[in-house]
Amino acid sequence: MEDFGMNDISAGLKKRRKIEDHEDDDVNGAQPDMKKKIPFTDILTSLILLEEEEKQDQDHYFAHSHQEKERLEANYNKKSQAMDHYYSDIQQTNSQLDDLELSRGKRSRSAAFAAAAVVAADTATPSTAEAAPAEAAGPHRRLWVKDRSKDWWDHFNSPNVSEEEFGKAFRMSKATFDMICEELDSAVTKKNTMLRDAIPVRQRVAVCIWRLATGEPLRLVSKRFGLGISTCHKLVLEVCVAIKTVLMEKYLHWPDENRLQGIKNEFESISGIPNVGGSMYTTHVPIIAPKASVAAYFNKRHTERNQKTSYSITVQGVVDPKGVFTDICVGWPGSMPDDKVLESSALYRRGSSGQLKDVWVVGNKGHPLMDWVLVPYTHRNLTWTQHAFNEKIGEIQSVAKDAFARLKRRWSCLQKRTEVKLQDLPVVLGACCVLHNICTMRNDQLDADLDFLLFDDEMLPENGLRSATAVQARDHIAHNLLHHGLAGTGFH
Repeated sequence: MEDFGMNDISAGLKKRRKIEDHEDDDVNGAQPDMKKKIPFTDILTSLILLEEEEKQDQDHYFAHSHQEKERLEANYNKKSQAMDHYYSDIQQTNSQLDDLELSRGKRSRSAAFAAAAVVAADTATPSTAEAAPAEAAGPHRRLWVKDRSKDWWDHFNSPNVSEEEFGKAFRMSKATFDMICEELDSAVTKKNTMLRDAIPVRQRVAVCIWRLATGEPLRLVSKRFGLGISTCHKLVLEVCVAIKTVLMEKYLHWPDENRLQGIKNEFESISGIPNVGGSMYTTHVPIIAPKASVAAYFNKRHTERNQKTSYSITVQGVVDPKGVFTDICVGWPGSMPDDKVLESSALYRRGSSGQLKDVWVVGNKGHPLMDWVLVPYTHRNLTWTQHAFNEKIGEIQSVAKDAFARLKRRWSCLQKRTEVKLQDLPVVLGACCVLHNICTMRNDQLDADLDFLLFDDEMLPENGLRSATAVQARDHIAHNLLHHGLAGTGFH
């Protein structure tokens, strides 16, 4: 019986263990399925949370933007109101000033009438002469003017100043200066006003010529002539414009047929080359770096030579045998080579249209050979004939180089960067060329102490030979020079 009982207990325990093992197997079998389902649920939850956070961020951003917009609008409205008040105050102040000026004018006229009445009363009753001024006293309108010394200008404006001293100061004779003042009188004369007397014509012209001749800063020019700095700057431009308007047509123009024939004869006597109507050269004038198109005005050759960044504009000129300019082209950027400056000039348009038929304008190696432009040979291994021709071309070119060297020696403002604005500079340069012609025609000598070394780059043009006819004509001229014994003697 006892064994039977123990067996039953053992059987029960085994059965319970089987059931537990079976349950454990069921649980272990379900775990892989749970592992597969848990990650997907987490993803959905994360997406929902991210969406909520994004929505909250958007709401916060829109709220912040709305607040910022309201703040900016409030500041704008506040500033607009302040500006309105400011302009209103200005208008009110101007109105008050106008009323004050009007009342002062009325009082001044009343005072003038009272003074006239007093004078009349004095004439009629001399006994009351002492009491009248006190009664006529009243407010008088005056313009405050700074008291400046004019002793320097008074000295040079005196007839006692020597010709030598005047010539050293203004780079021209007294007679030439008087002639220029007379020519410009009607163009630069100003009328006196109730407030002050106008600056005399001679002083106006002297300010301009002194500034061009010395290149002196305006503050020093102001001290010399006893005038304001802005007044001196204005006078320089006004007189330069007057020179361009009144004198350029008379003293700087392309020669007529009779004069052109005389120029041809003179150049032929110098070089033996016929039909030369002018010697052409292009120089550079330094400027302050412009605010716009800086690269266009950059001068590479001058930068390399001076070891500092240089900017310039060009002046192309054609001169006669005496060095008088007959044509100028002013103001093109300094980076342009000589051939491009020539193509941009009125001279090029005149020559291309056939107006320079049977005329040679002699250029340098930076200019192209054309039907009316004669230039030296530039290739290597020149023949004796070609070398001799180049020497004769060099003699004609030296006339233009000497003219430009005298131009820059006489007008030192062309040697250094000036305070003149870029848009005003062509007028100033044109005035310098006109004054150069006047002084040259009148044989005004330069001071021997004035010296200037002319330096300009001559770059070979991309297309140096632009006319087959001109090539043949140049060879023919070179052959004739050698055949007639007019060639140079560079080779022996």
